[in-house]
Amino acid sequence: MSSKYALNPHALVRFLEKDAKDFTKDDIIRYVTENEIEMINFRYPGADGRLKTLNFIINSLDHLDNILTCGERVDGSSLFPYIEAGSSDLYVLPRYRTAFLNPFSEIPAVDILCSFYTKDGKPLEMSPEYTMRKAHEVLKQVTGMEYEVMGELEYYVVSEKDDLFLASDQKGYHESTPFNKGRDLRALAMKYIAGTGGLIKYGHSEVGNFTKGDLMYEQNEIEFLPTKMEDAADQLIIAKWILRTLAYQFGVDLTFAPKITVGKAGSGLHIHTRLKKGDKNMMIENGKLTDSALKAIAGYLDLAPSLTAFGNTNPMSYFRLVPHQEAPTNICWGDRNRSVLVRVPLGWTSGAGDMLRDANPLEKVEDQDFSGKQTVEFRCPDGSADVYLLIAGLAVAVRHGFEMKDALQYAKERYVDVNIFDDANKGGADRLSQLPASCYDSALCLEKQRADFEKYGVFAPGLIDGLVAGLKKFDDKTLRQDLGNDEAKIQKLVQKYFYCG
Repeated sequence: MSSKYALNPHALVRFLEKDAKDFTKDDIIRYVTENEIEMINFRYPGADGRLKTLNFIINSLDHLDNILTCGERVDGSSLFPYIEAGSSDLYVLPRYRTAFLNPFSEIPAVDILCSFYTKDGKPLEMSPEYTMRKAHEVLKQVTGMEYEVMGELEYYVVSEKDDLFLASDQKGYHESTPFNKGRDLRALAMKYIAGTGGLIKYGHSEVGNFTKGDLMYEQNEIEFLPTKMEDAADQLIIAKWILRTLAYQFGVDLTFAPKITVGKAGSGLHIHTRLKKGDKNMMIENGKLTDSALKAIAGYLDLAPSLTAFGNTNPMSYFRLVPHQEAPTNICWGDRNRSVLVRVPLGWTSGAGDMLRDANPLEKVEDQDFSGKQTVEFRCPDGSADVYLLIAGLAVAVRHGFEMKDALQYAKERYVDVNIFDDANKGGADRLSQLPASCYDSALCLEKQRADFEKYGVFAPGLIDGLVAGLKKFDDKTLRQDLGNDEAKIQKLVQKYFYCG
């Protein structure tokens, strides 16, 4: 086995000795036949964001070939509310590069993510996954660059209260065992996610932890590495399935809900982004943000109100997007500033070699270029997001930024370098636009800005119509004010959307 693949956690990559992007049907068949695989599982997300499953017991080599070649029929109207029952038959076809060994199945199984096709054999225009693919193609045509993203997946583990080594309330950031009880679940999830091809940066406990009655709530996070936007979306949705399945096996509950109680940290799904041309990160040059980065930021800010329609999709999202909770409400950007919507985090643009030399005096350190690490972070999405549509929407926003007149000036006028939630900076915050305060408001914003998403045929009009109608149905225009701090009513709402996304 070549050294390149010896340590790869992905079983198919290690066995086939090739990158997943190069998998063919013959590769899948060879892995199945030589590793006594008995089952193929087709996986595809519905409108609720959860992975759906179609199981195939392999009857013969011809049967396996047929499954991998022809796919299967499914009822689209049961998966997407905006598809009419009278024309709902769809095909699901496997994308070979997504194949992985199922880490849970007692029957040896290979799982493969699928794309949706119509009766005419064309990609389903309203499919979130195809919408994302279209968004990337158009972005590449307009800018000449590829788009890479990664997510920060936050979640709460809910278990029976353990009085031993209780962590301090709302001070769980990077806590270790025994104060962090969710470490074993998180570590095993990371192992399994990596085994499916997920590119993980790290995992850790997060700020949020508290006890309530007999239950203990502990927030954790798994952060990914930047990669091609299509692969990043697949990795996030697989990771959510793995975390939930492991929680069930551990006998604990787990939620990606944006808010689960008043006054405690909510869970976000921050998305880091960068533009690449070949191996070069086009977001930074000589330690400073490039015009390309500023145009992307301008696009994010201008379309931010409607991006909530993809990234903040139930009423509890807007209980998280409130001041003083490290969740953004004002449409602005800044450096290393956690009160803004778009943040430029530390990027190792200077002093990396000096730091390493200082920490390791015996190490011979050569100066290296770490500019590839620089990203731009979009901070308002949460675990209710439709991952594919959110990433598609962000790609549209970048393209929009490149097409905006005076994009650089637009970005410059919305830069802040202070905590805008402090009373002393209230004057600066008052000049900024606000994110929507409800799903209903988000729907109105999407209606207003829909032309930017429908341009070039990226978002199908029927998809936008369906999303707008779904958001308006929540009828939550005044919900935050109506509920106030009535904890009983809020908890009832929390339970309704506990398993969102």
